[in-house]
Amino acid sequence: MIKVVIAEDDFRIAQVQEQFLQKVPGVEVVDKALNAKETMEILSENEVDLLFLDIYMPDELGTNLLSKIRGNYPTIDIIMVTAATEKTMLETAVRYGVTNYLLKPVTMEKFVEAVEDYKRKKKLLSHSNEVDQTLIDRYFGNANQSTVSQKDLPSGVDRHTLDKVKRVMEELDGGISIEEMGEKIGASRTTARRYLEYLVSIDVCRAKHEYGVVGRPERKYYYNS
Repeated sequence: MIKVVIAEDDFRIAQVQEQFLQKVPGVEVVDKALNAKETMEILSENEVDLLFLDIYMPDELGTNLLSKIRGNYPTIDIIMVTAATEKTMLETAVRYGVTNYLLKPVTMEKFVEAVEDYKRKKKLLSHSNEVDQTLIDRYFGNANQSTVSQKDLPSGVDRHTLDKVKRVMEELDGGISIEEMGEKIGASRTTARRYLEYLVSIDVCRAKHEYGVVGRPERKYYYNS
């Protein structure tokens, strides 16, 4: 479960953000802060994974809080959600290693996408003790652009569908069957098998036979993190 704090001086916006987060499984809003002082108090009293931080708060700029947060809570990840369009604000946020930077007004789709991307990266690192370039490319979102183009793929394998199958595999906690993958991507069993077997062939996934309740072996696929 990812523990989240929302620091936003407009309580109505904070409520909307909380409603957005309720649509993302595996995320729990621990508390909401209306100013910088409350933000630091909440962080001191709770275990927090992710902070949504506004910049324009009544008592102190959110960008000024970044050094304090990094000094006292170095493992907390931060997503800025702000109306600030000044380049210097973005540059400061980047220097302090923010995970993402969202400009208000933020659509639900964009907000949820940022959280899902954060979850994907967190899970990717949690499954690995050492990193290689492939993992780094996946983490920074460079894998598709740098390693896979349509012309590199075999006949019958579409890059966009492949990306969708890979995202499903990355988010799994266990294995998945061909039928289950077909349901998740809205495709036939044959199509799901084609993409899963391709991922096995390039060592992104591995497959093994497991015995189900009726005793018949079932081929399941696991993500090689």
